[in-house]
Amino acid sequence: MTEIESPLGKKSSYISHYQPDLLFPIPRQLKRDEIAVPAILPFNGVDIWNGFEISWLNIKGKPVVAMGEFIFPCSSPNIIESKSFKLYLNSFNNTPFESLDKVTGIMMRDLSLAAKSPVQVKLTALADFPPTQIQSFSGVNLDLQDIACDTYLVTPDYLITEETLVSESVFSDLLKSNCLVTGQPDWGSLQIQYTGKKIQHAGLLKYIVSFRNHNEFHEQCVERIFMDILKRCRPEKLTVNARYTRRGGLDINPYRSNESEAMPANIRLCRQ
Repeated sequence: MTEIESPLGKKSSYISHYQPDLLFPIPRQLKRDEIAVPAILPFNGVDIWNGFEISWLNIKGKPVVAMGEFIFPCSSPNIIESKSFKLYLNSFNNTPFESLDKVTGIMMRDLSLAAKSPVQVKLTALADFPPTQIQSFSGVNLDLQDIACDTYLVTPDYLITEETLVSESVFSDLLKSNCLVTGQPDWGSLQIQYTGKKIQHAGLLKYIVSFRNHNEFHEQCVERIFMDILKRCRPEKLTVNARYTRRGGLDINPYRSNESEAMPANIRLCRQ
């Protein structure tokens, strides 16, 4: 599929019979070159997508509904454009399948081919879905800082360190950016865990707020934040974890870390 065929920003007809070529991959390298991510990635991590609008027909024509968890490694060459993912999932709506396991295998195959890397897929029937507790990020809430803000385009200069060495976790619910093409707002919460020189909290919050009018995909914003902090503050350890609100039945939750543990718990925040 060529770039001109992307569904981004275009009126789309929803296809309700299985069609795998609706998936539109986008190379990660395009944006990584822009923010100078080295060829040997300075982070591990995943992009966790949660799907809330998944349905197909059983062999008797009765609808089945399920929820989905899709885990893309950050080392995959491609991300999947989110609108194309929604169109792809909707193409299952009027298609009969033998079982949930059959649908899981098909989605795993299709998404892995598009991402050019193994993608984990877990589908859960609603009757089997466990009770889920609403949680919040742990650490210091940066949003309690009484600051004045007047800059809404990314400004890494706000990232300033002190001489004190710390290991801390901080978070903010004020992350907002915009879709790279459609301009629709992307709302998110951000947790930053690091070991190194203390990052001034007021400046860090101003930096997060400065994404407010920035146009970039979720995964790319998180990698930009990781690289800016890594270059400006030089922490020994760094983890950036973002959880975005859903749009069209999908939420996207990128996680990047230079520690060996690169699989976060797939928690649900109050806006999710």
